[in-house]
Amino acid sequence: MSGKAETESRATSQSGRTRNRRELARTLGLGVVTGAADDDCSAIGTYASAGAQFGLSFLWTAPVTFPMMFAVVYLSSKLGQVTGKGLFQVVKERYPKWVLWPMLIGVLAGNTIEAGADIAGMAACLNIFFPVPPFLTVVAVASTILLLQIFGSYTFIRNIFRWLALSLFAYVGSAFLARPDLWEVLRGTFVPHIELSRDFLSILVAVIGTTLSAYLYTWQSNVEVEEKIEEGKTRLSDRQGATEGELRRSQRDIVAGMAFSNIIMYFIILSTGATLHKAGQTNIEDAAQAAEALRPLAGSAAAFLFAIGVIAVGFLAVPVMTTGAAYDLAQVMGWKSSLHAQPKEAKAFYALIAGFTLLAVLLNGLGFNPMKALVYAGIVQGFSTPPLLLFIVLMTSNRDLMGDKVNSFWLNGLSWLTVAAIFSASIGLPVSWLL
Repeated sequence: MSGKAETESRATSQSGRTRNRRELARTLGLGVVTGAADDDCSAIGTYASAGAQFGLSFLWTAPVTFPMMFAVVYLSSKLGQVTGKGLFQVVKERYPKWVLWPMLIGVLAGNTIEAGADIAGMAACLNIFFPVPPFLTVVAVASTILLLQIFGSYTFIRNIFRWLALSLFAYVGSAFLARPDLWEVLRGTFVPHIELSRDFLSILVAVIGTTLSAYLYTWQSNVEVEEKIEEGKTRLSDRQGATEGELRRSQRDIVAGMAFSNIIMYFIILSTGATLHKAGQTNIEDAAQAAEALRPLAGSAAAFLFAIGVIAVGFLAVPVMTTGAAYDLAQVMGWKSSLHAQPKEAKAFYALIAGFTLLAVLLNGLGFNPMKALVYAGIVQGFSTPPLLLFIVLMTSNRDLMGDKVNSFWLNGLSWLTVAAIFSASIGLPVSWLL
């Protein structure tokens, strides 16, 4: 091989390695972050409660919800990439105000209440290590999160989120420390178990609801726009459109992210099912209580890992909720909304982030029980999330909007199955309470 050819070969090889590193970084930066945000403090509390109440027989819900999670997030991703706009900007342009505003109000209320409950959950877990007045911890946590959002660049925030997402592997460790019975694990994973009781149906509905939360949709569509802006596509005309290769890359990213989220869900149920349920401690109301209850059963290390996971993922999930709410309202109002913009360039957007964070803190100051707040958030999301998902499926199936990037037959089938599941969950929750 000539010297010139050898140099070109090395350059090509180096270029390929650089491209592979960028692809891996994107997967960790987008898919896994979204997946980790799905496992927020309230979700951890829900999964812990499911494991404590019903043991390892609830493990099958993790693989069953995985394809639905993929469908929801991928449709949102595709909508953001093809249109170059955030979800609510597209909804605003295509649907009347009587459709837009009820959905928006529901999503904003659900995000804010859930952010407040998540902050409370983080404070409760921090209190295990640092026994200080809870409200002071709430204020400190919220202030830290807000400063990160306002003064951190988009790239810095994304990189921080990557490392916080990896903290969720703590639940894998806590599950192994619980030493579960292998046969019971296999049976619970592959043999669906359903009880026609109020408690079982309530927790099943809660699990479906928390894995398909509305804040994931808006976050994923907006983060796709942010990624294009980072590439220098600051004009809408530059951001519109996506190649088949880009959509396949998004599919891969989201499969990785949702698999990550699903695995964490699985191991949370596994760790609590193998310890708390087995010991008869079936009444777990939040993640902090689960961490404390694990201590005498699986050791201090398992309790420590469980609590650390709650705290770390809270620092990831709460900004996703408050920033997502700010994106939604700013887009409907026609205000500039981008984490790439400096605060002085998008004053209204950053003011909204601060406002939603403050509201989340005030909810804690009013003395609401965190678990009741999550129930209220679930009710609000239960009425706003299903219609929003329905419109996402309709929009991504619309050839006028998506061109040749409309949903395939199989994706549409999976999407409509997910719509049916989430509508059933929203109806099933109040029905299960009335039974």
